[in-house]
Amino acid sequence: MNLTSTTQSLLAGDDTLFRQDFYKKIEPIKLIDPLSFALGATEKGEPFFYHFTDIVKYSGHSCPSVAGAYKMTQIALKELYGDETPIRGNISVAIKGSVEDKVNGPISQVISFITGAAGNTGFKGLNGKFNRYNLLSFDSDNPSTEDVSAEAIFERVDNGKKVNIVYKASMIPGNPEMGELMPLIISGKATMEEMQKFGNLWQERVKIVLLNPPDGAFIVTHLE
Repeated sequence: MNLTSTTQSLLAGDDTLFRQDFYKKIEPIKLIDPLSFALGATEKGEPFFYHFTDIVKYSGHSCPSVAGAYKMTQIALKELYGDETPIRGNISVAIKGSVEDKVNGPISQVISFITGAAGNTGFKGLNGKFNRYNLLSFDSDNPSTEDVSAEAIFERVDNGKKVNIVYKASMIPGNPEMGELMPLIISGKATMEEMQKFGNLWQERVKIVLLNPPDGAFIVTHLE
């Protein structure tokens, strides 16, 4: 098979370059998606690996909210499946509050991307199998408390096992220098050095969320 020079270049390993080395230390999330095998993308039982850098590319940025959504999902899947490999498309998610509340919108997108759970835009399945439609919902009548950044109930469709995950970003302190640099960033008056410094300080919180969250940042409750 003849390959164009462009294709050869891509296959040679072109990839996104990230500034933060700690991204490489973040544990990936492993799931099996039976739909992928059914439609010929992977071999039977071959897992998908979701790295945090996939979420950065999907979201277009890295922040405590995006990191929190990744960590919430990772924790929930471990609680629901233990030593088993989670099944993508076999998880429903109910997020406390409306889609407009706090950062529910961006957080729901990350959760959906990893678990396959989708709202009314989701895949409706093949003859009743592989459904993702309406597996993601918002509990507008029961918003989370003021000190909670996000809260969601993850449930296995096959056996009804479910767990509530609370995320409190307020537990992750920010460097005071960020407050001084933020007006410069927003106004466009920051120098390149100031922009890089702000970005690095911003990512310090992300690193804590993903690699060393303090006690109380994530609260897990198993539900009957």
